[in-house]
Amino acid sequence: MKLKVLLPTEVILEEKANKITAEAENGSFCLLENHIDFVAALVPGILSFESELGQEVFLAVDEGILVKCGAIVLVSTRRAIRATNLETLQKTVVEEFRNLDEQEQMTRSAIAKLEASFVRGFLQMEK
Repeated sequence: MKLKVLLPTEVILEEKANKITAEAENGSFCLLENHIDFVAALVPGILSFESELGQEVFLAVDEGILVKCGAIVLVSTRRAIRATNLETLQKTVVEEFRNLDEQEQMTRSAIAKLEASFVRGFLQMEK
């Protein structure tokens, strides 16, 4: 099978896979090349696949959609992080969440400043 993982801005992965395991709302599932065509809404979690060389590769994925059509499996998600082992993946995901939290705090602070400026301007217009 050919696995292709798409993010909004890039293709993060395009490889051949012998087996793909992912998680949907109703539990995890495994896909092999001869399985029936399939569509699933993915939940945030781990998507793993066995490469052609037999190596297991892991991806932490956000919500997304998985579509299997023939020998092609497409995954579309907002965020995905790749690793060859779960320990490395966990460290990378924790670091990414920390960065996102910092960015979110900065964004919220900027929005609060804009709101305060808008209110001040509005009050000055009343005078």
